[in-house]
Amino acid sequence: MAVSGRRRLGKTTLLIHWAKTSQRPYLYWVGSHFSSNVLLSQFSQQVWQHGNPGRRAPRTFSYETWPQAFEELAAVCQGEQRHVVVLDEFPYAVASEPGLPSALQNAWDQHLKFSNICLVLCGSHIGMMERLLGPDAPLYGRMTGPLRIRPLPFSATTAFFPRYSAEQRVAVYALLGGVPAYLEQFSDTLSLGDNIKQALFRETGLFRTDPDFLIGEQVRDPKNYQAVLAAIAEGARRPADIAVAAGLPSRVSADPYLVQLVEMDYLHRELPVTVPPKQQATSRLSRYVLADNYLRFYFRFVRPNLALLAQGLFDEVWERIAGQLRAFIGMTAFEELCRAWVLTQARAGRLPCAVEQVGAHWDSEAQVDVAAINWREQALLLGEAKWGVDAVGREVVQELIAEKTPKVLKSLPNAGEGWTIHYVFFARSGFTDAAQTLAAQHAARLVDLVMLDRDLR
Repeated sequence: MAVSGRRRLGKTTLLIHWAKTSQRPYLYWVGSHFSSNVLLSQFSQQVWQHGNPGRRAPRTFSYETWPQAFEELAAVCQGEQRHVVVLDEFPYAVASEPGLPSALQNAWDQHLKFSNICLVLCGSHIGMMERLLGPDAPLYGRMTGPLRIRPLPFSATTAFFPRYSAEQRVAVYALLGGVPAYLEQFSDTLSLGDNIKQALFRETGLFRTDPDFLIGEQVRDPKNYQAVLAAIAEGARRPADIAVAAGLPSRVSADPYLVQLVEMDYLHRELPVTVPPKQQATSRLSRYVLADNYLRFYFRFVRPNLALLAQGLFDEVWERIAGQLRAFIGMTAFEELCRAWVLTQARAGRLPCAVEQVGAHWDSEAQVDVAAINWREQALLLGEAKWGVDAVGREVVQELIAEKTPKVLKSLPNAGEGWTIHYVFFARSGFTDAAQTLAAQHAARLVDLVMLDRDLR
């Protein structure tokens, strides 16, 4: 089995927990950037100890070659009981010993598949894990999966922060996303501001080191990647605009950096859902967004204020952030959660139409926060998401129905002729009576934060 996912998601914790609770003998080994000889020695000692429970291998013990070590692994994983073997951060070991996949392939074909073993390869370098299992790779066809570990959903914030209100949990999610290692650093006994000051503003700790570490461990030129991420966090979306905002030389394109960051799962390339499938590969309406919530927050608010933070001016930095935080949450996490709500309702069959794709709509004429489409049935669901402190008024409903909808229809084939339009509106603080009346006239769904929070659990 192959398991992959970016760092801090708890892959190692998950695999070790699974191995322990399986009540089967298990071997756990983690690769690193050490030399091949050192890695072989470490792996050899783990194999020896697995075959000699309760005993420690001699400090200098090592099999002579990787094929021999894998052959011995097959020998100790015999019998009626299944053995779980986890090779963690396998791409790091491959970087030190490029011939390792071929050695493992030969060992699998000749020895391991005849043993009683459950072999798990795990890695944080998502792109390399995919290449290790690709059609041209030695291990192709020999591993089940791959299993991609992804961040926890918003609903998990309830378990982490049972004392927080839905509004507070949305704010935390906007900052940290669903990364368990990050969520563990906040406490619901503190306010959001105090959590940020204590955890994110400190000069030491993973919140300050991760933005450099996560990128730097996978690329050779981290400065340009950092600049690209910062440019996107500041609002650049198209490759040409990103290159300019990142300060790349005029002859240098942002495309290679964007492709790599998408592969690493730190960026997403998005298209309006209203772009016809045949045009999606060539559409110029694509935009890049930061997929990692904390990197989005870090490059937007923390990195520009590092000089102030170094002087311990935490209150001043927090004051700057607090004034912009509501807009930041509304444009990022809240809109994303509203789209997630549409998707969950579609899966449950609770929408007025079937849905093929959920996202947003944007072009030079109009921008709509939430959009879901069914090309076969020619049905479109449009929605707006408002994170304001006041109840949403009639004008928001009127604008989407009367002003934006005709512009969206123009972007569809045949100017949207024959299409059926449905509406949904999301609000942090509910809706005025006038908004509810107009929405009812158009059979629009109204979703407040209480409903959103409940339905996403």
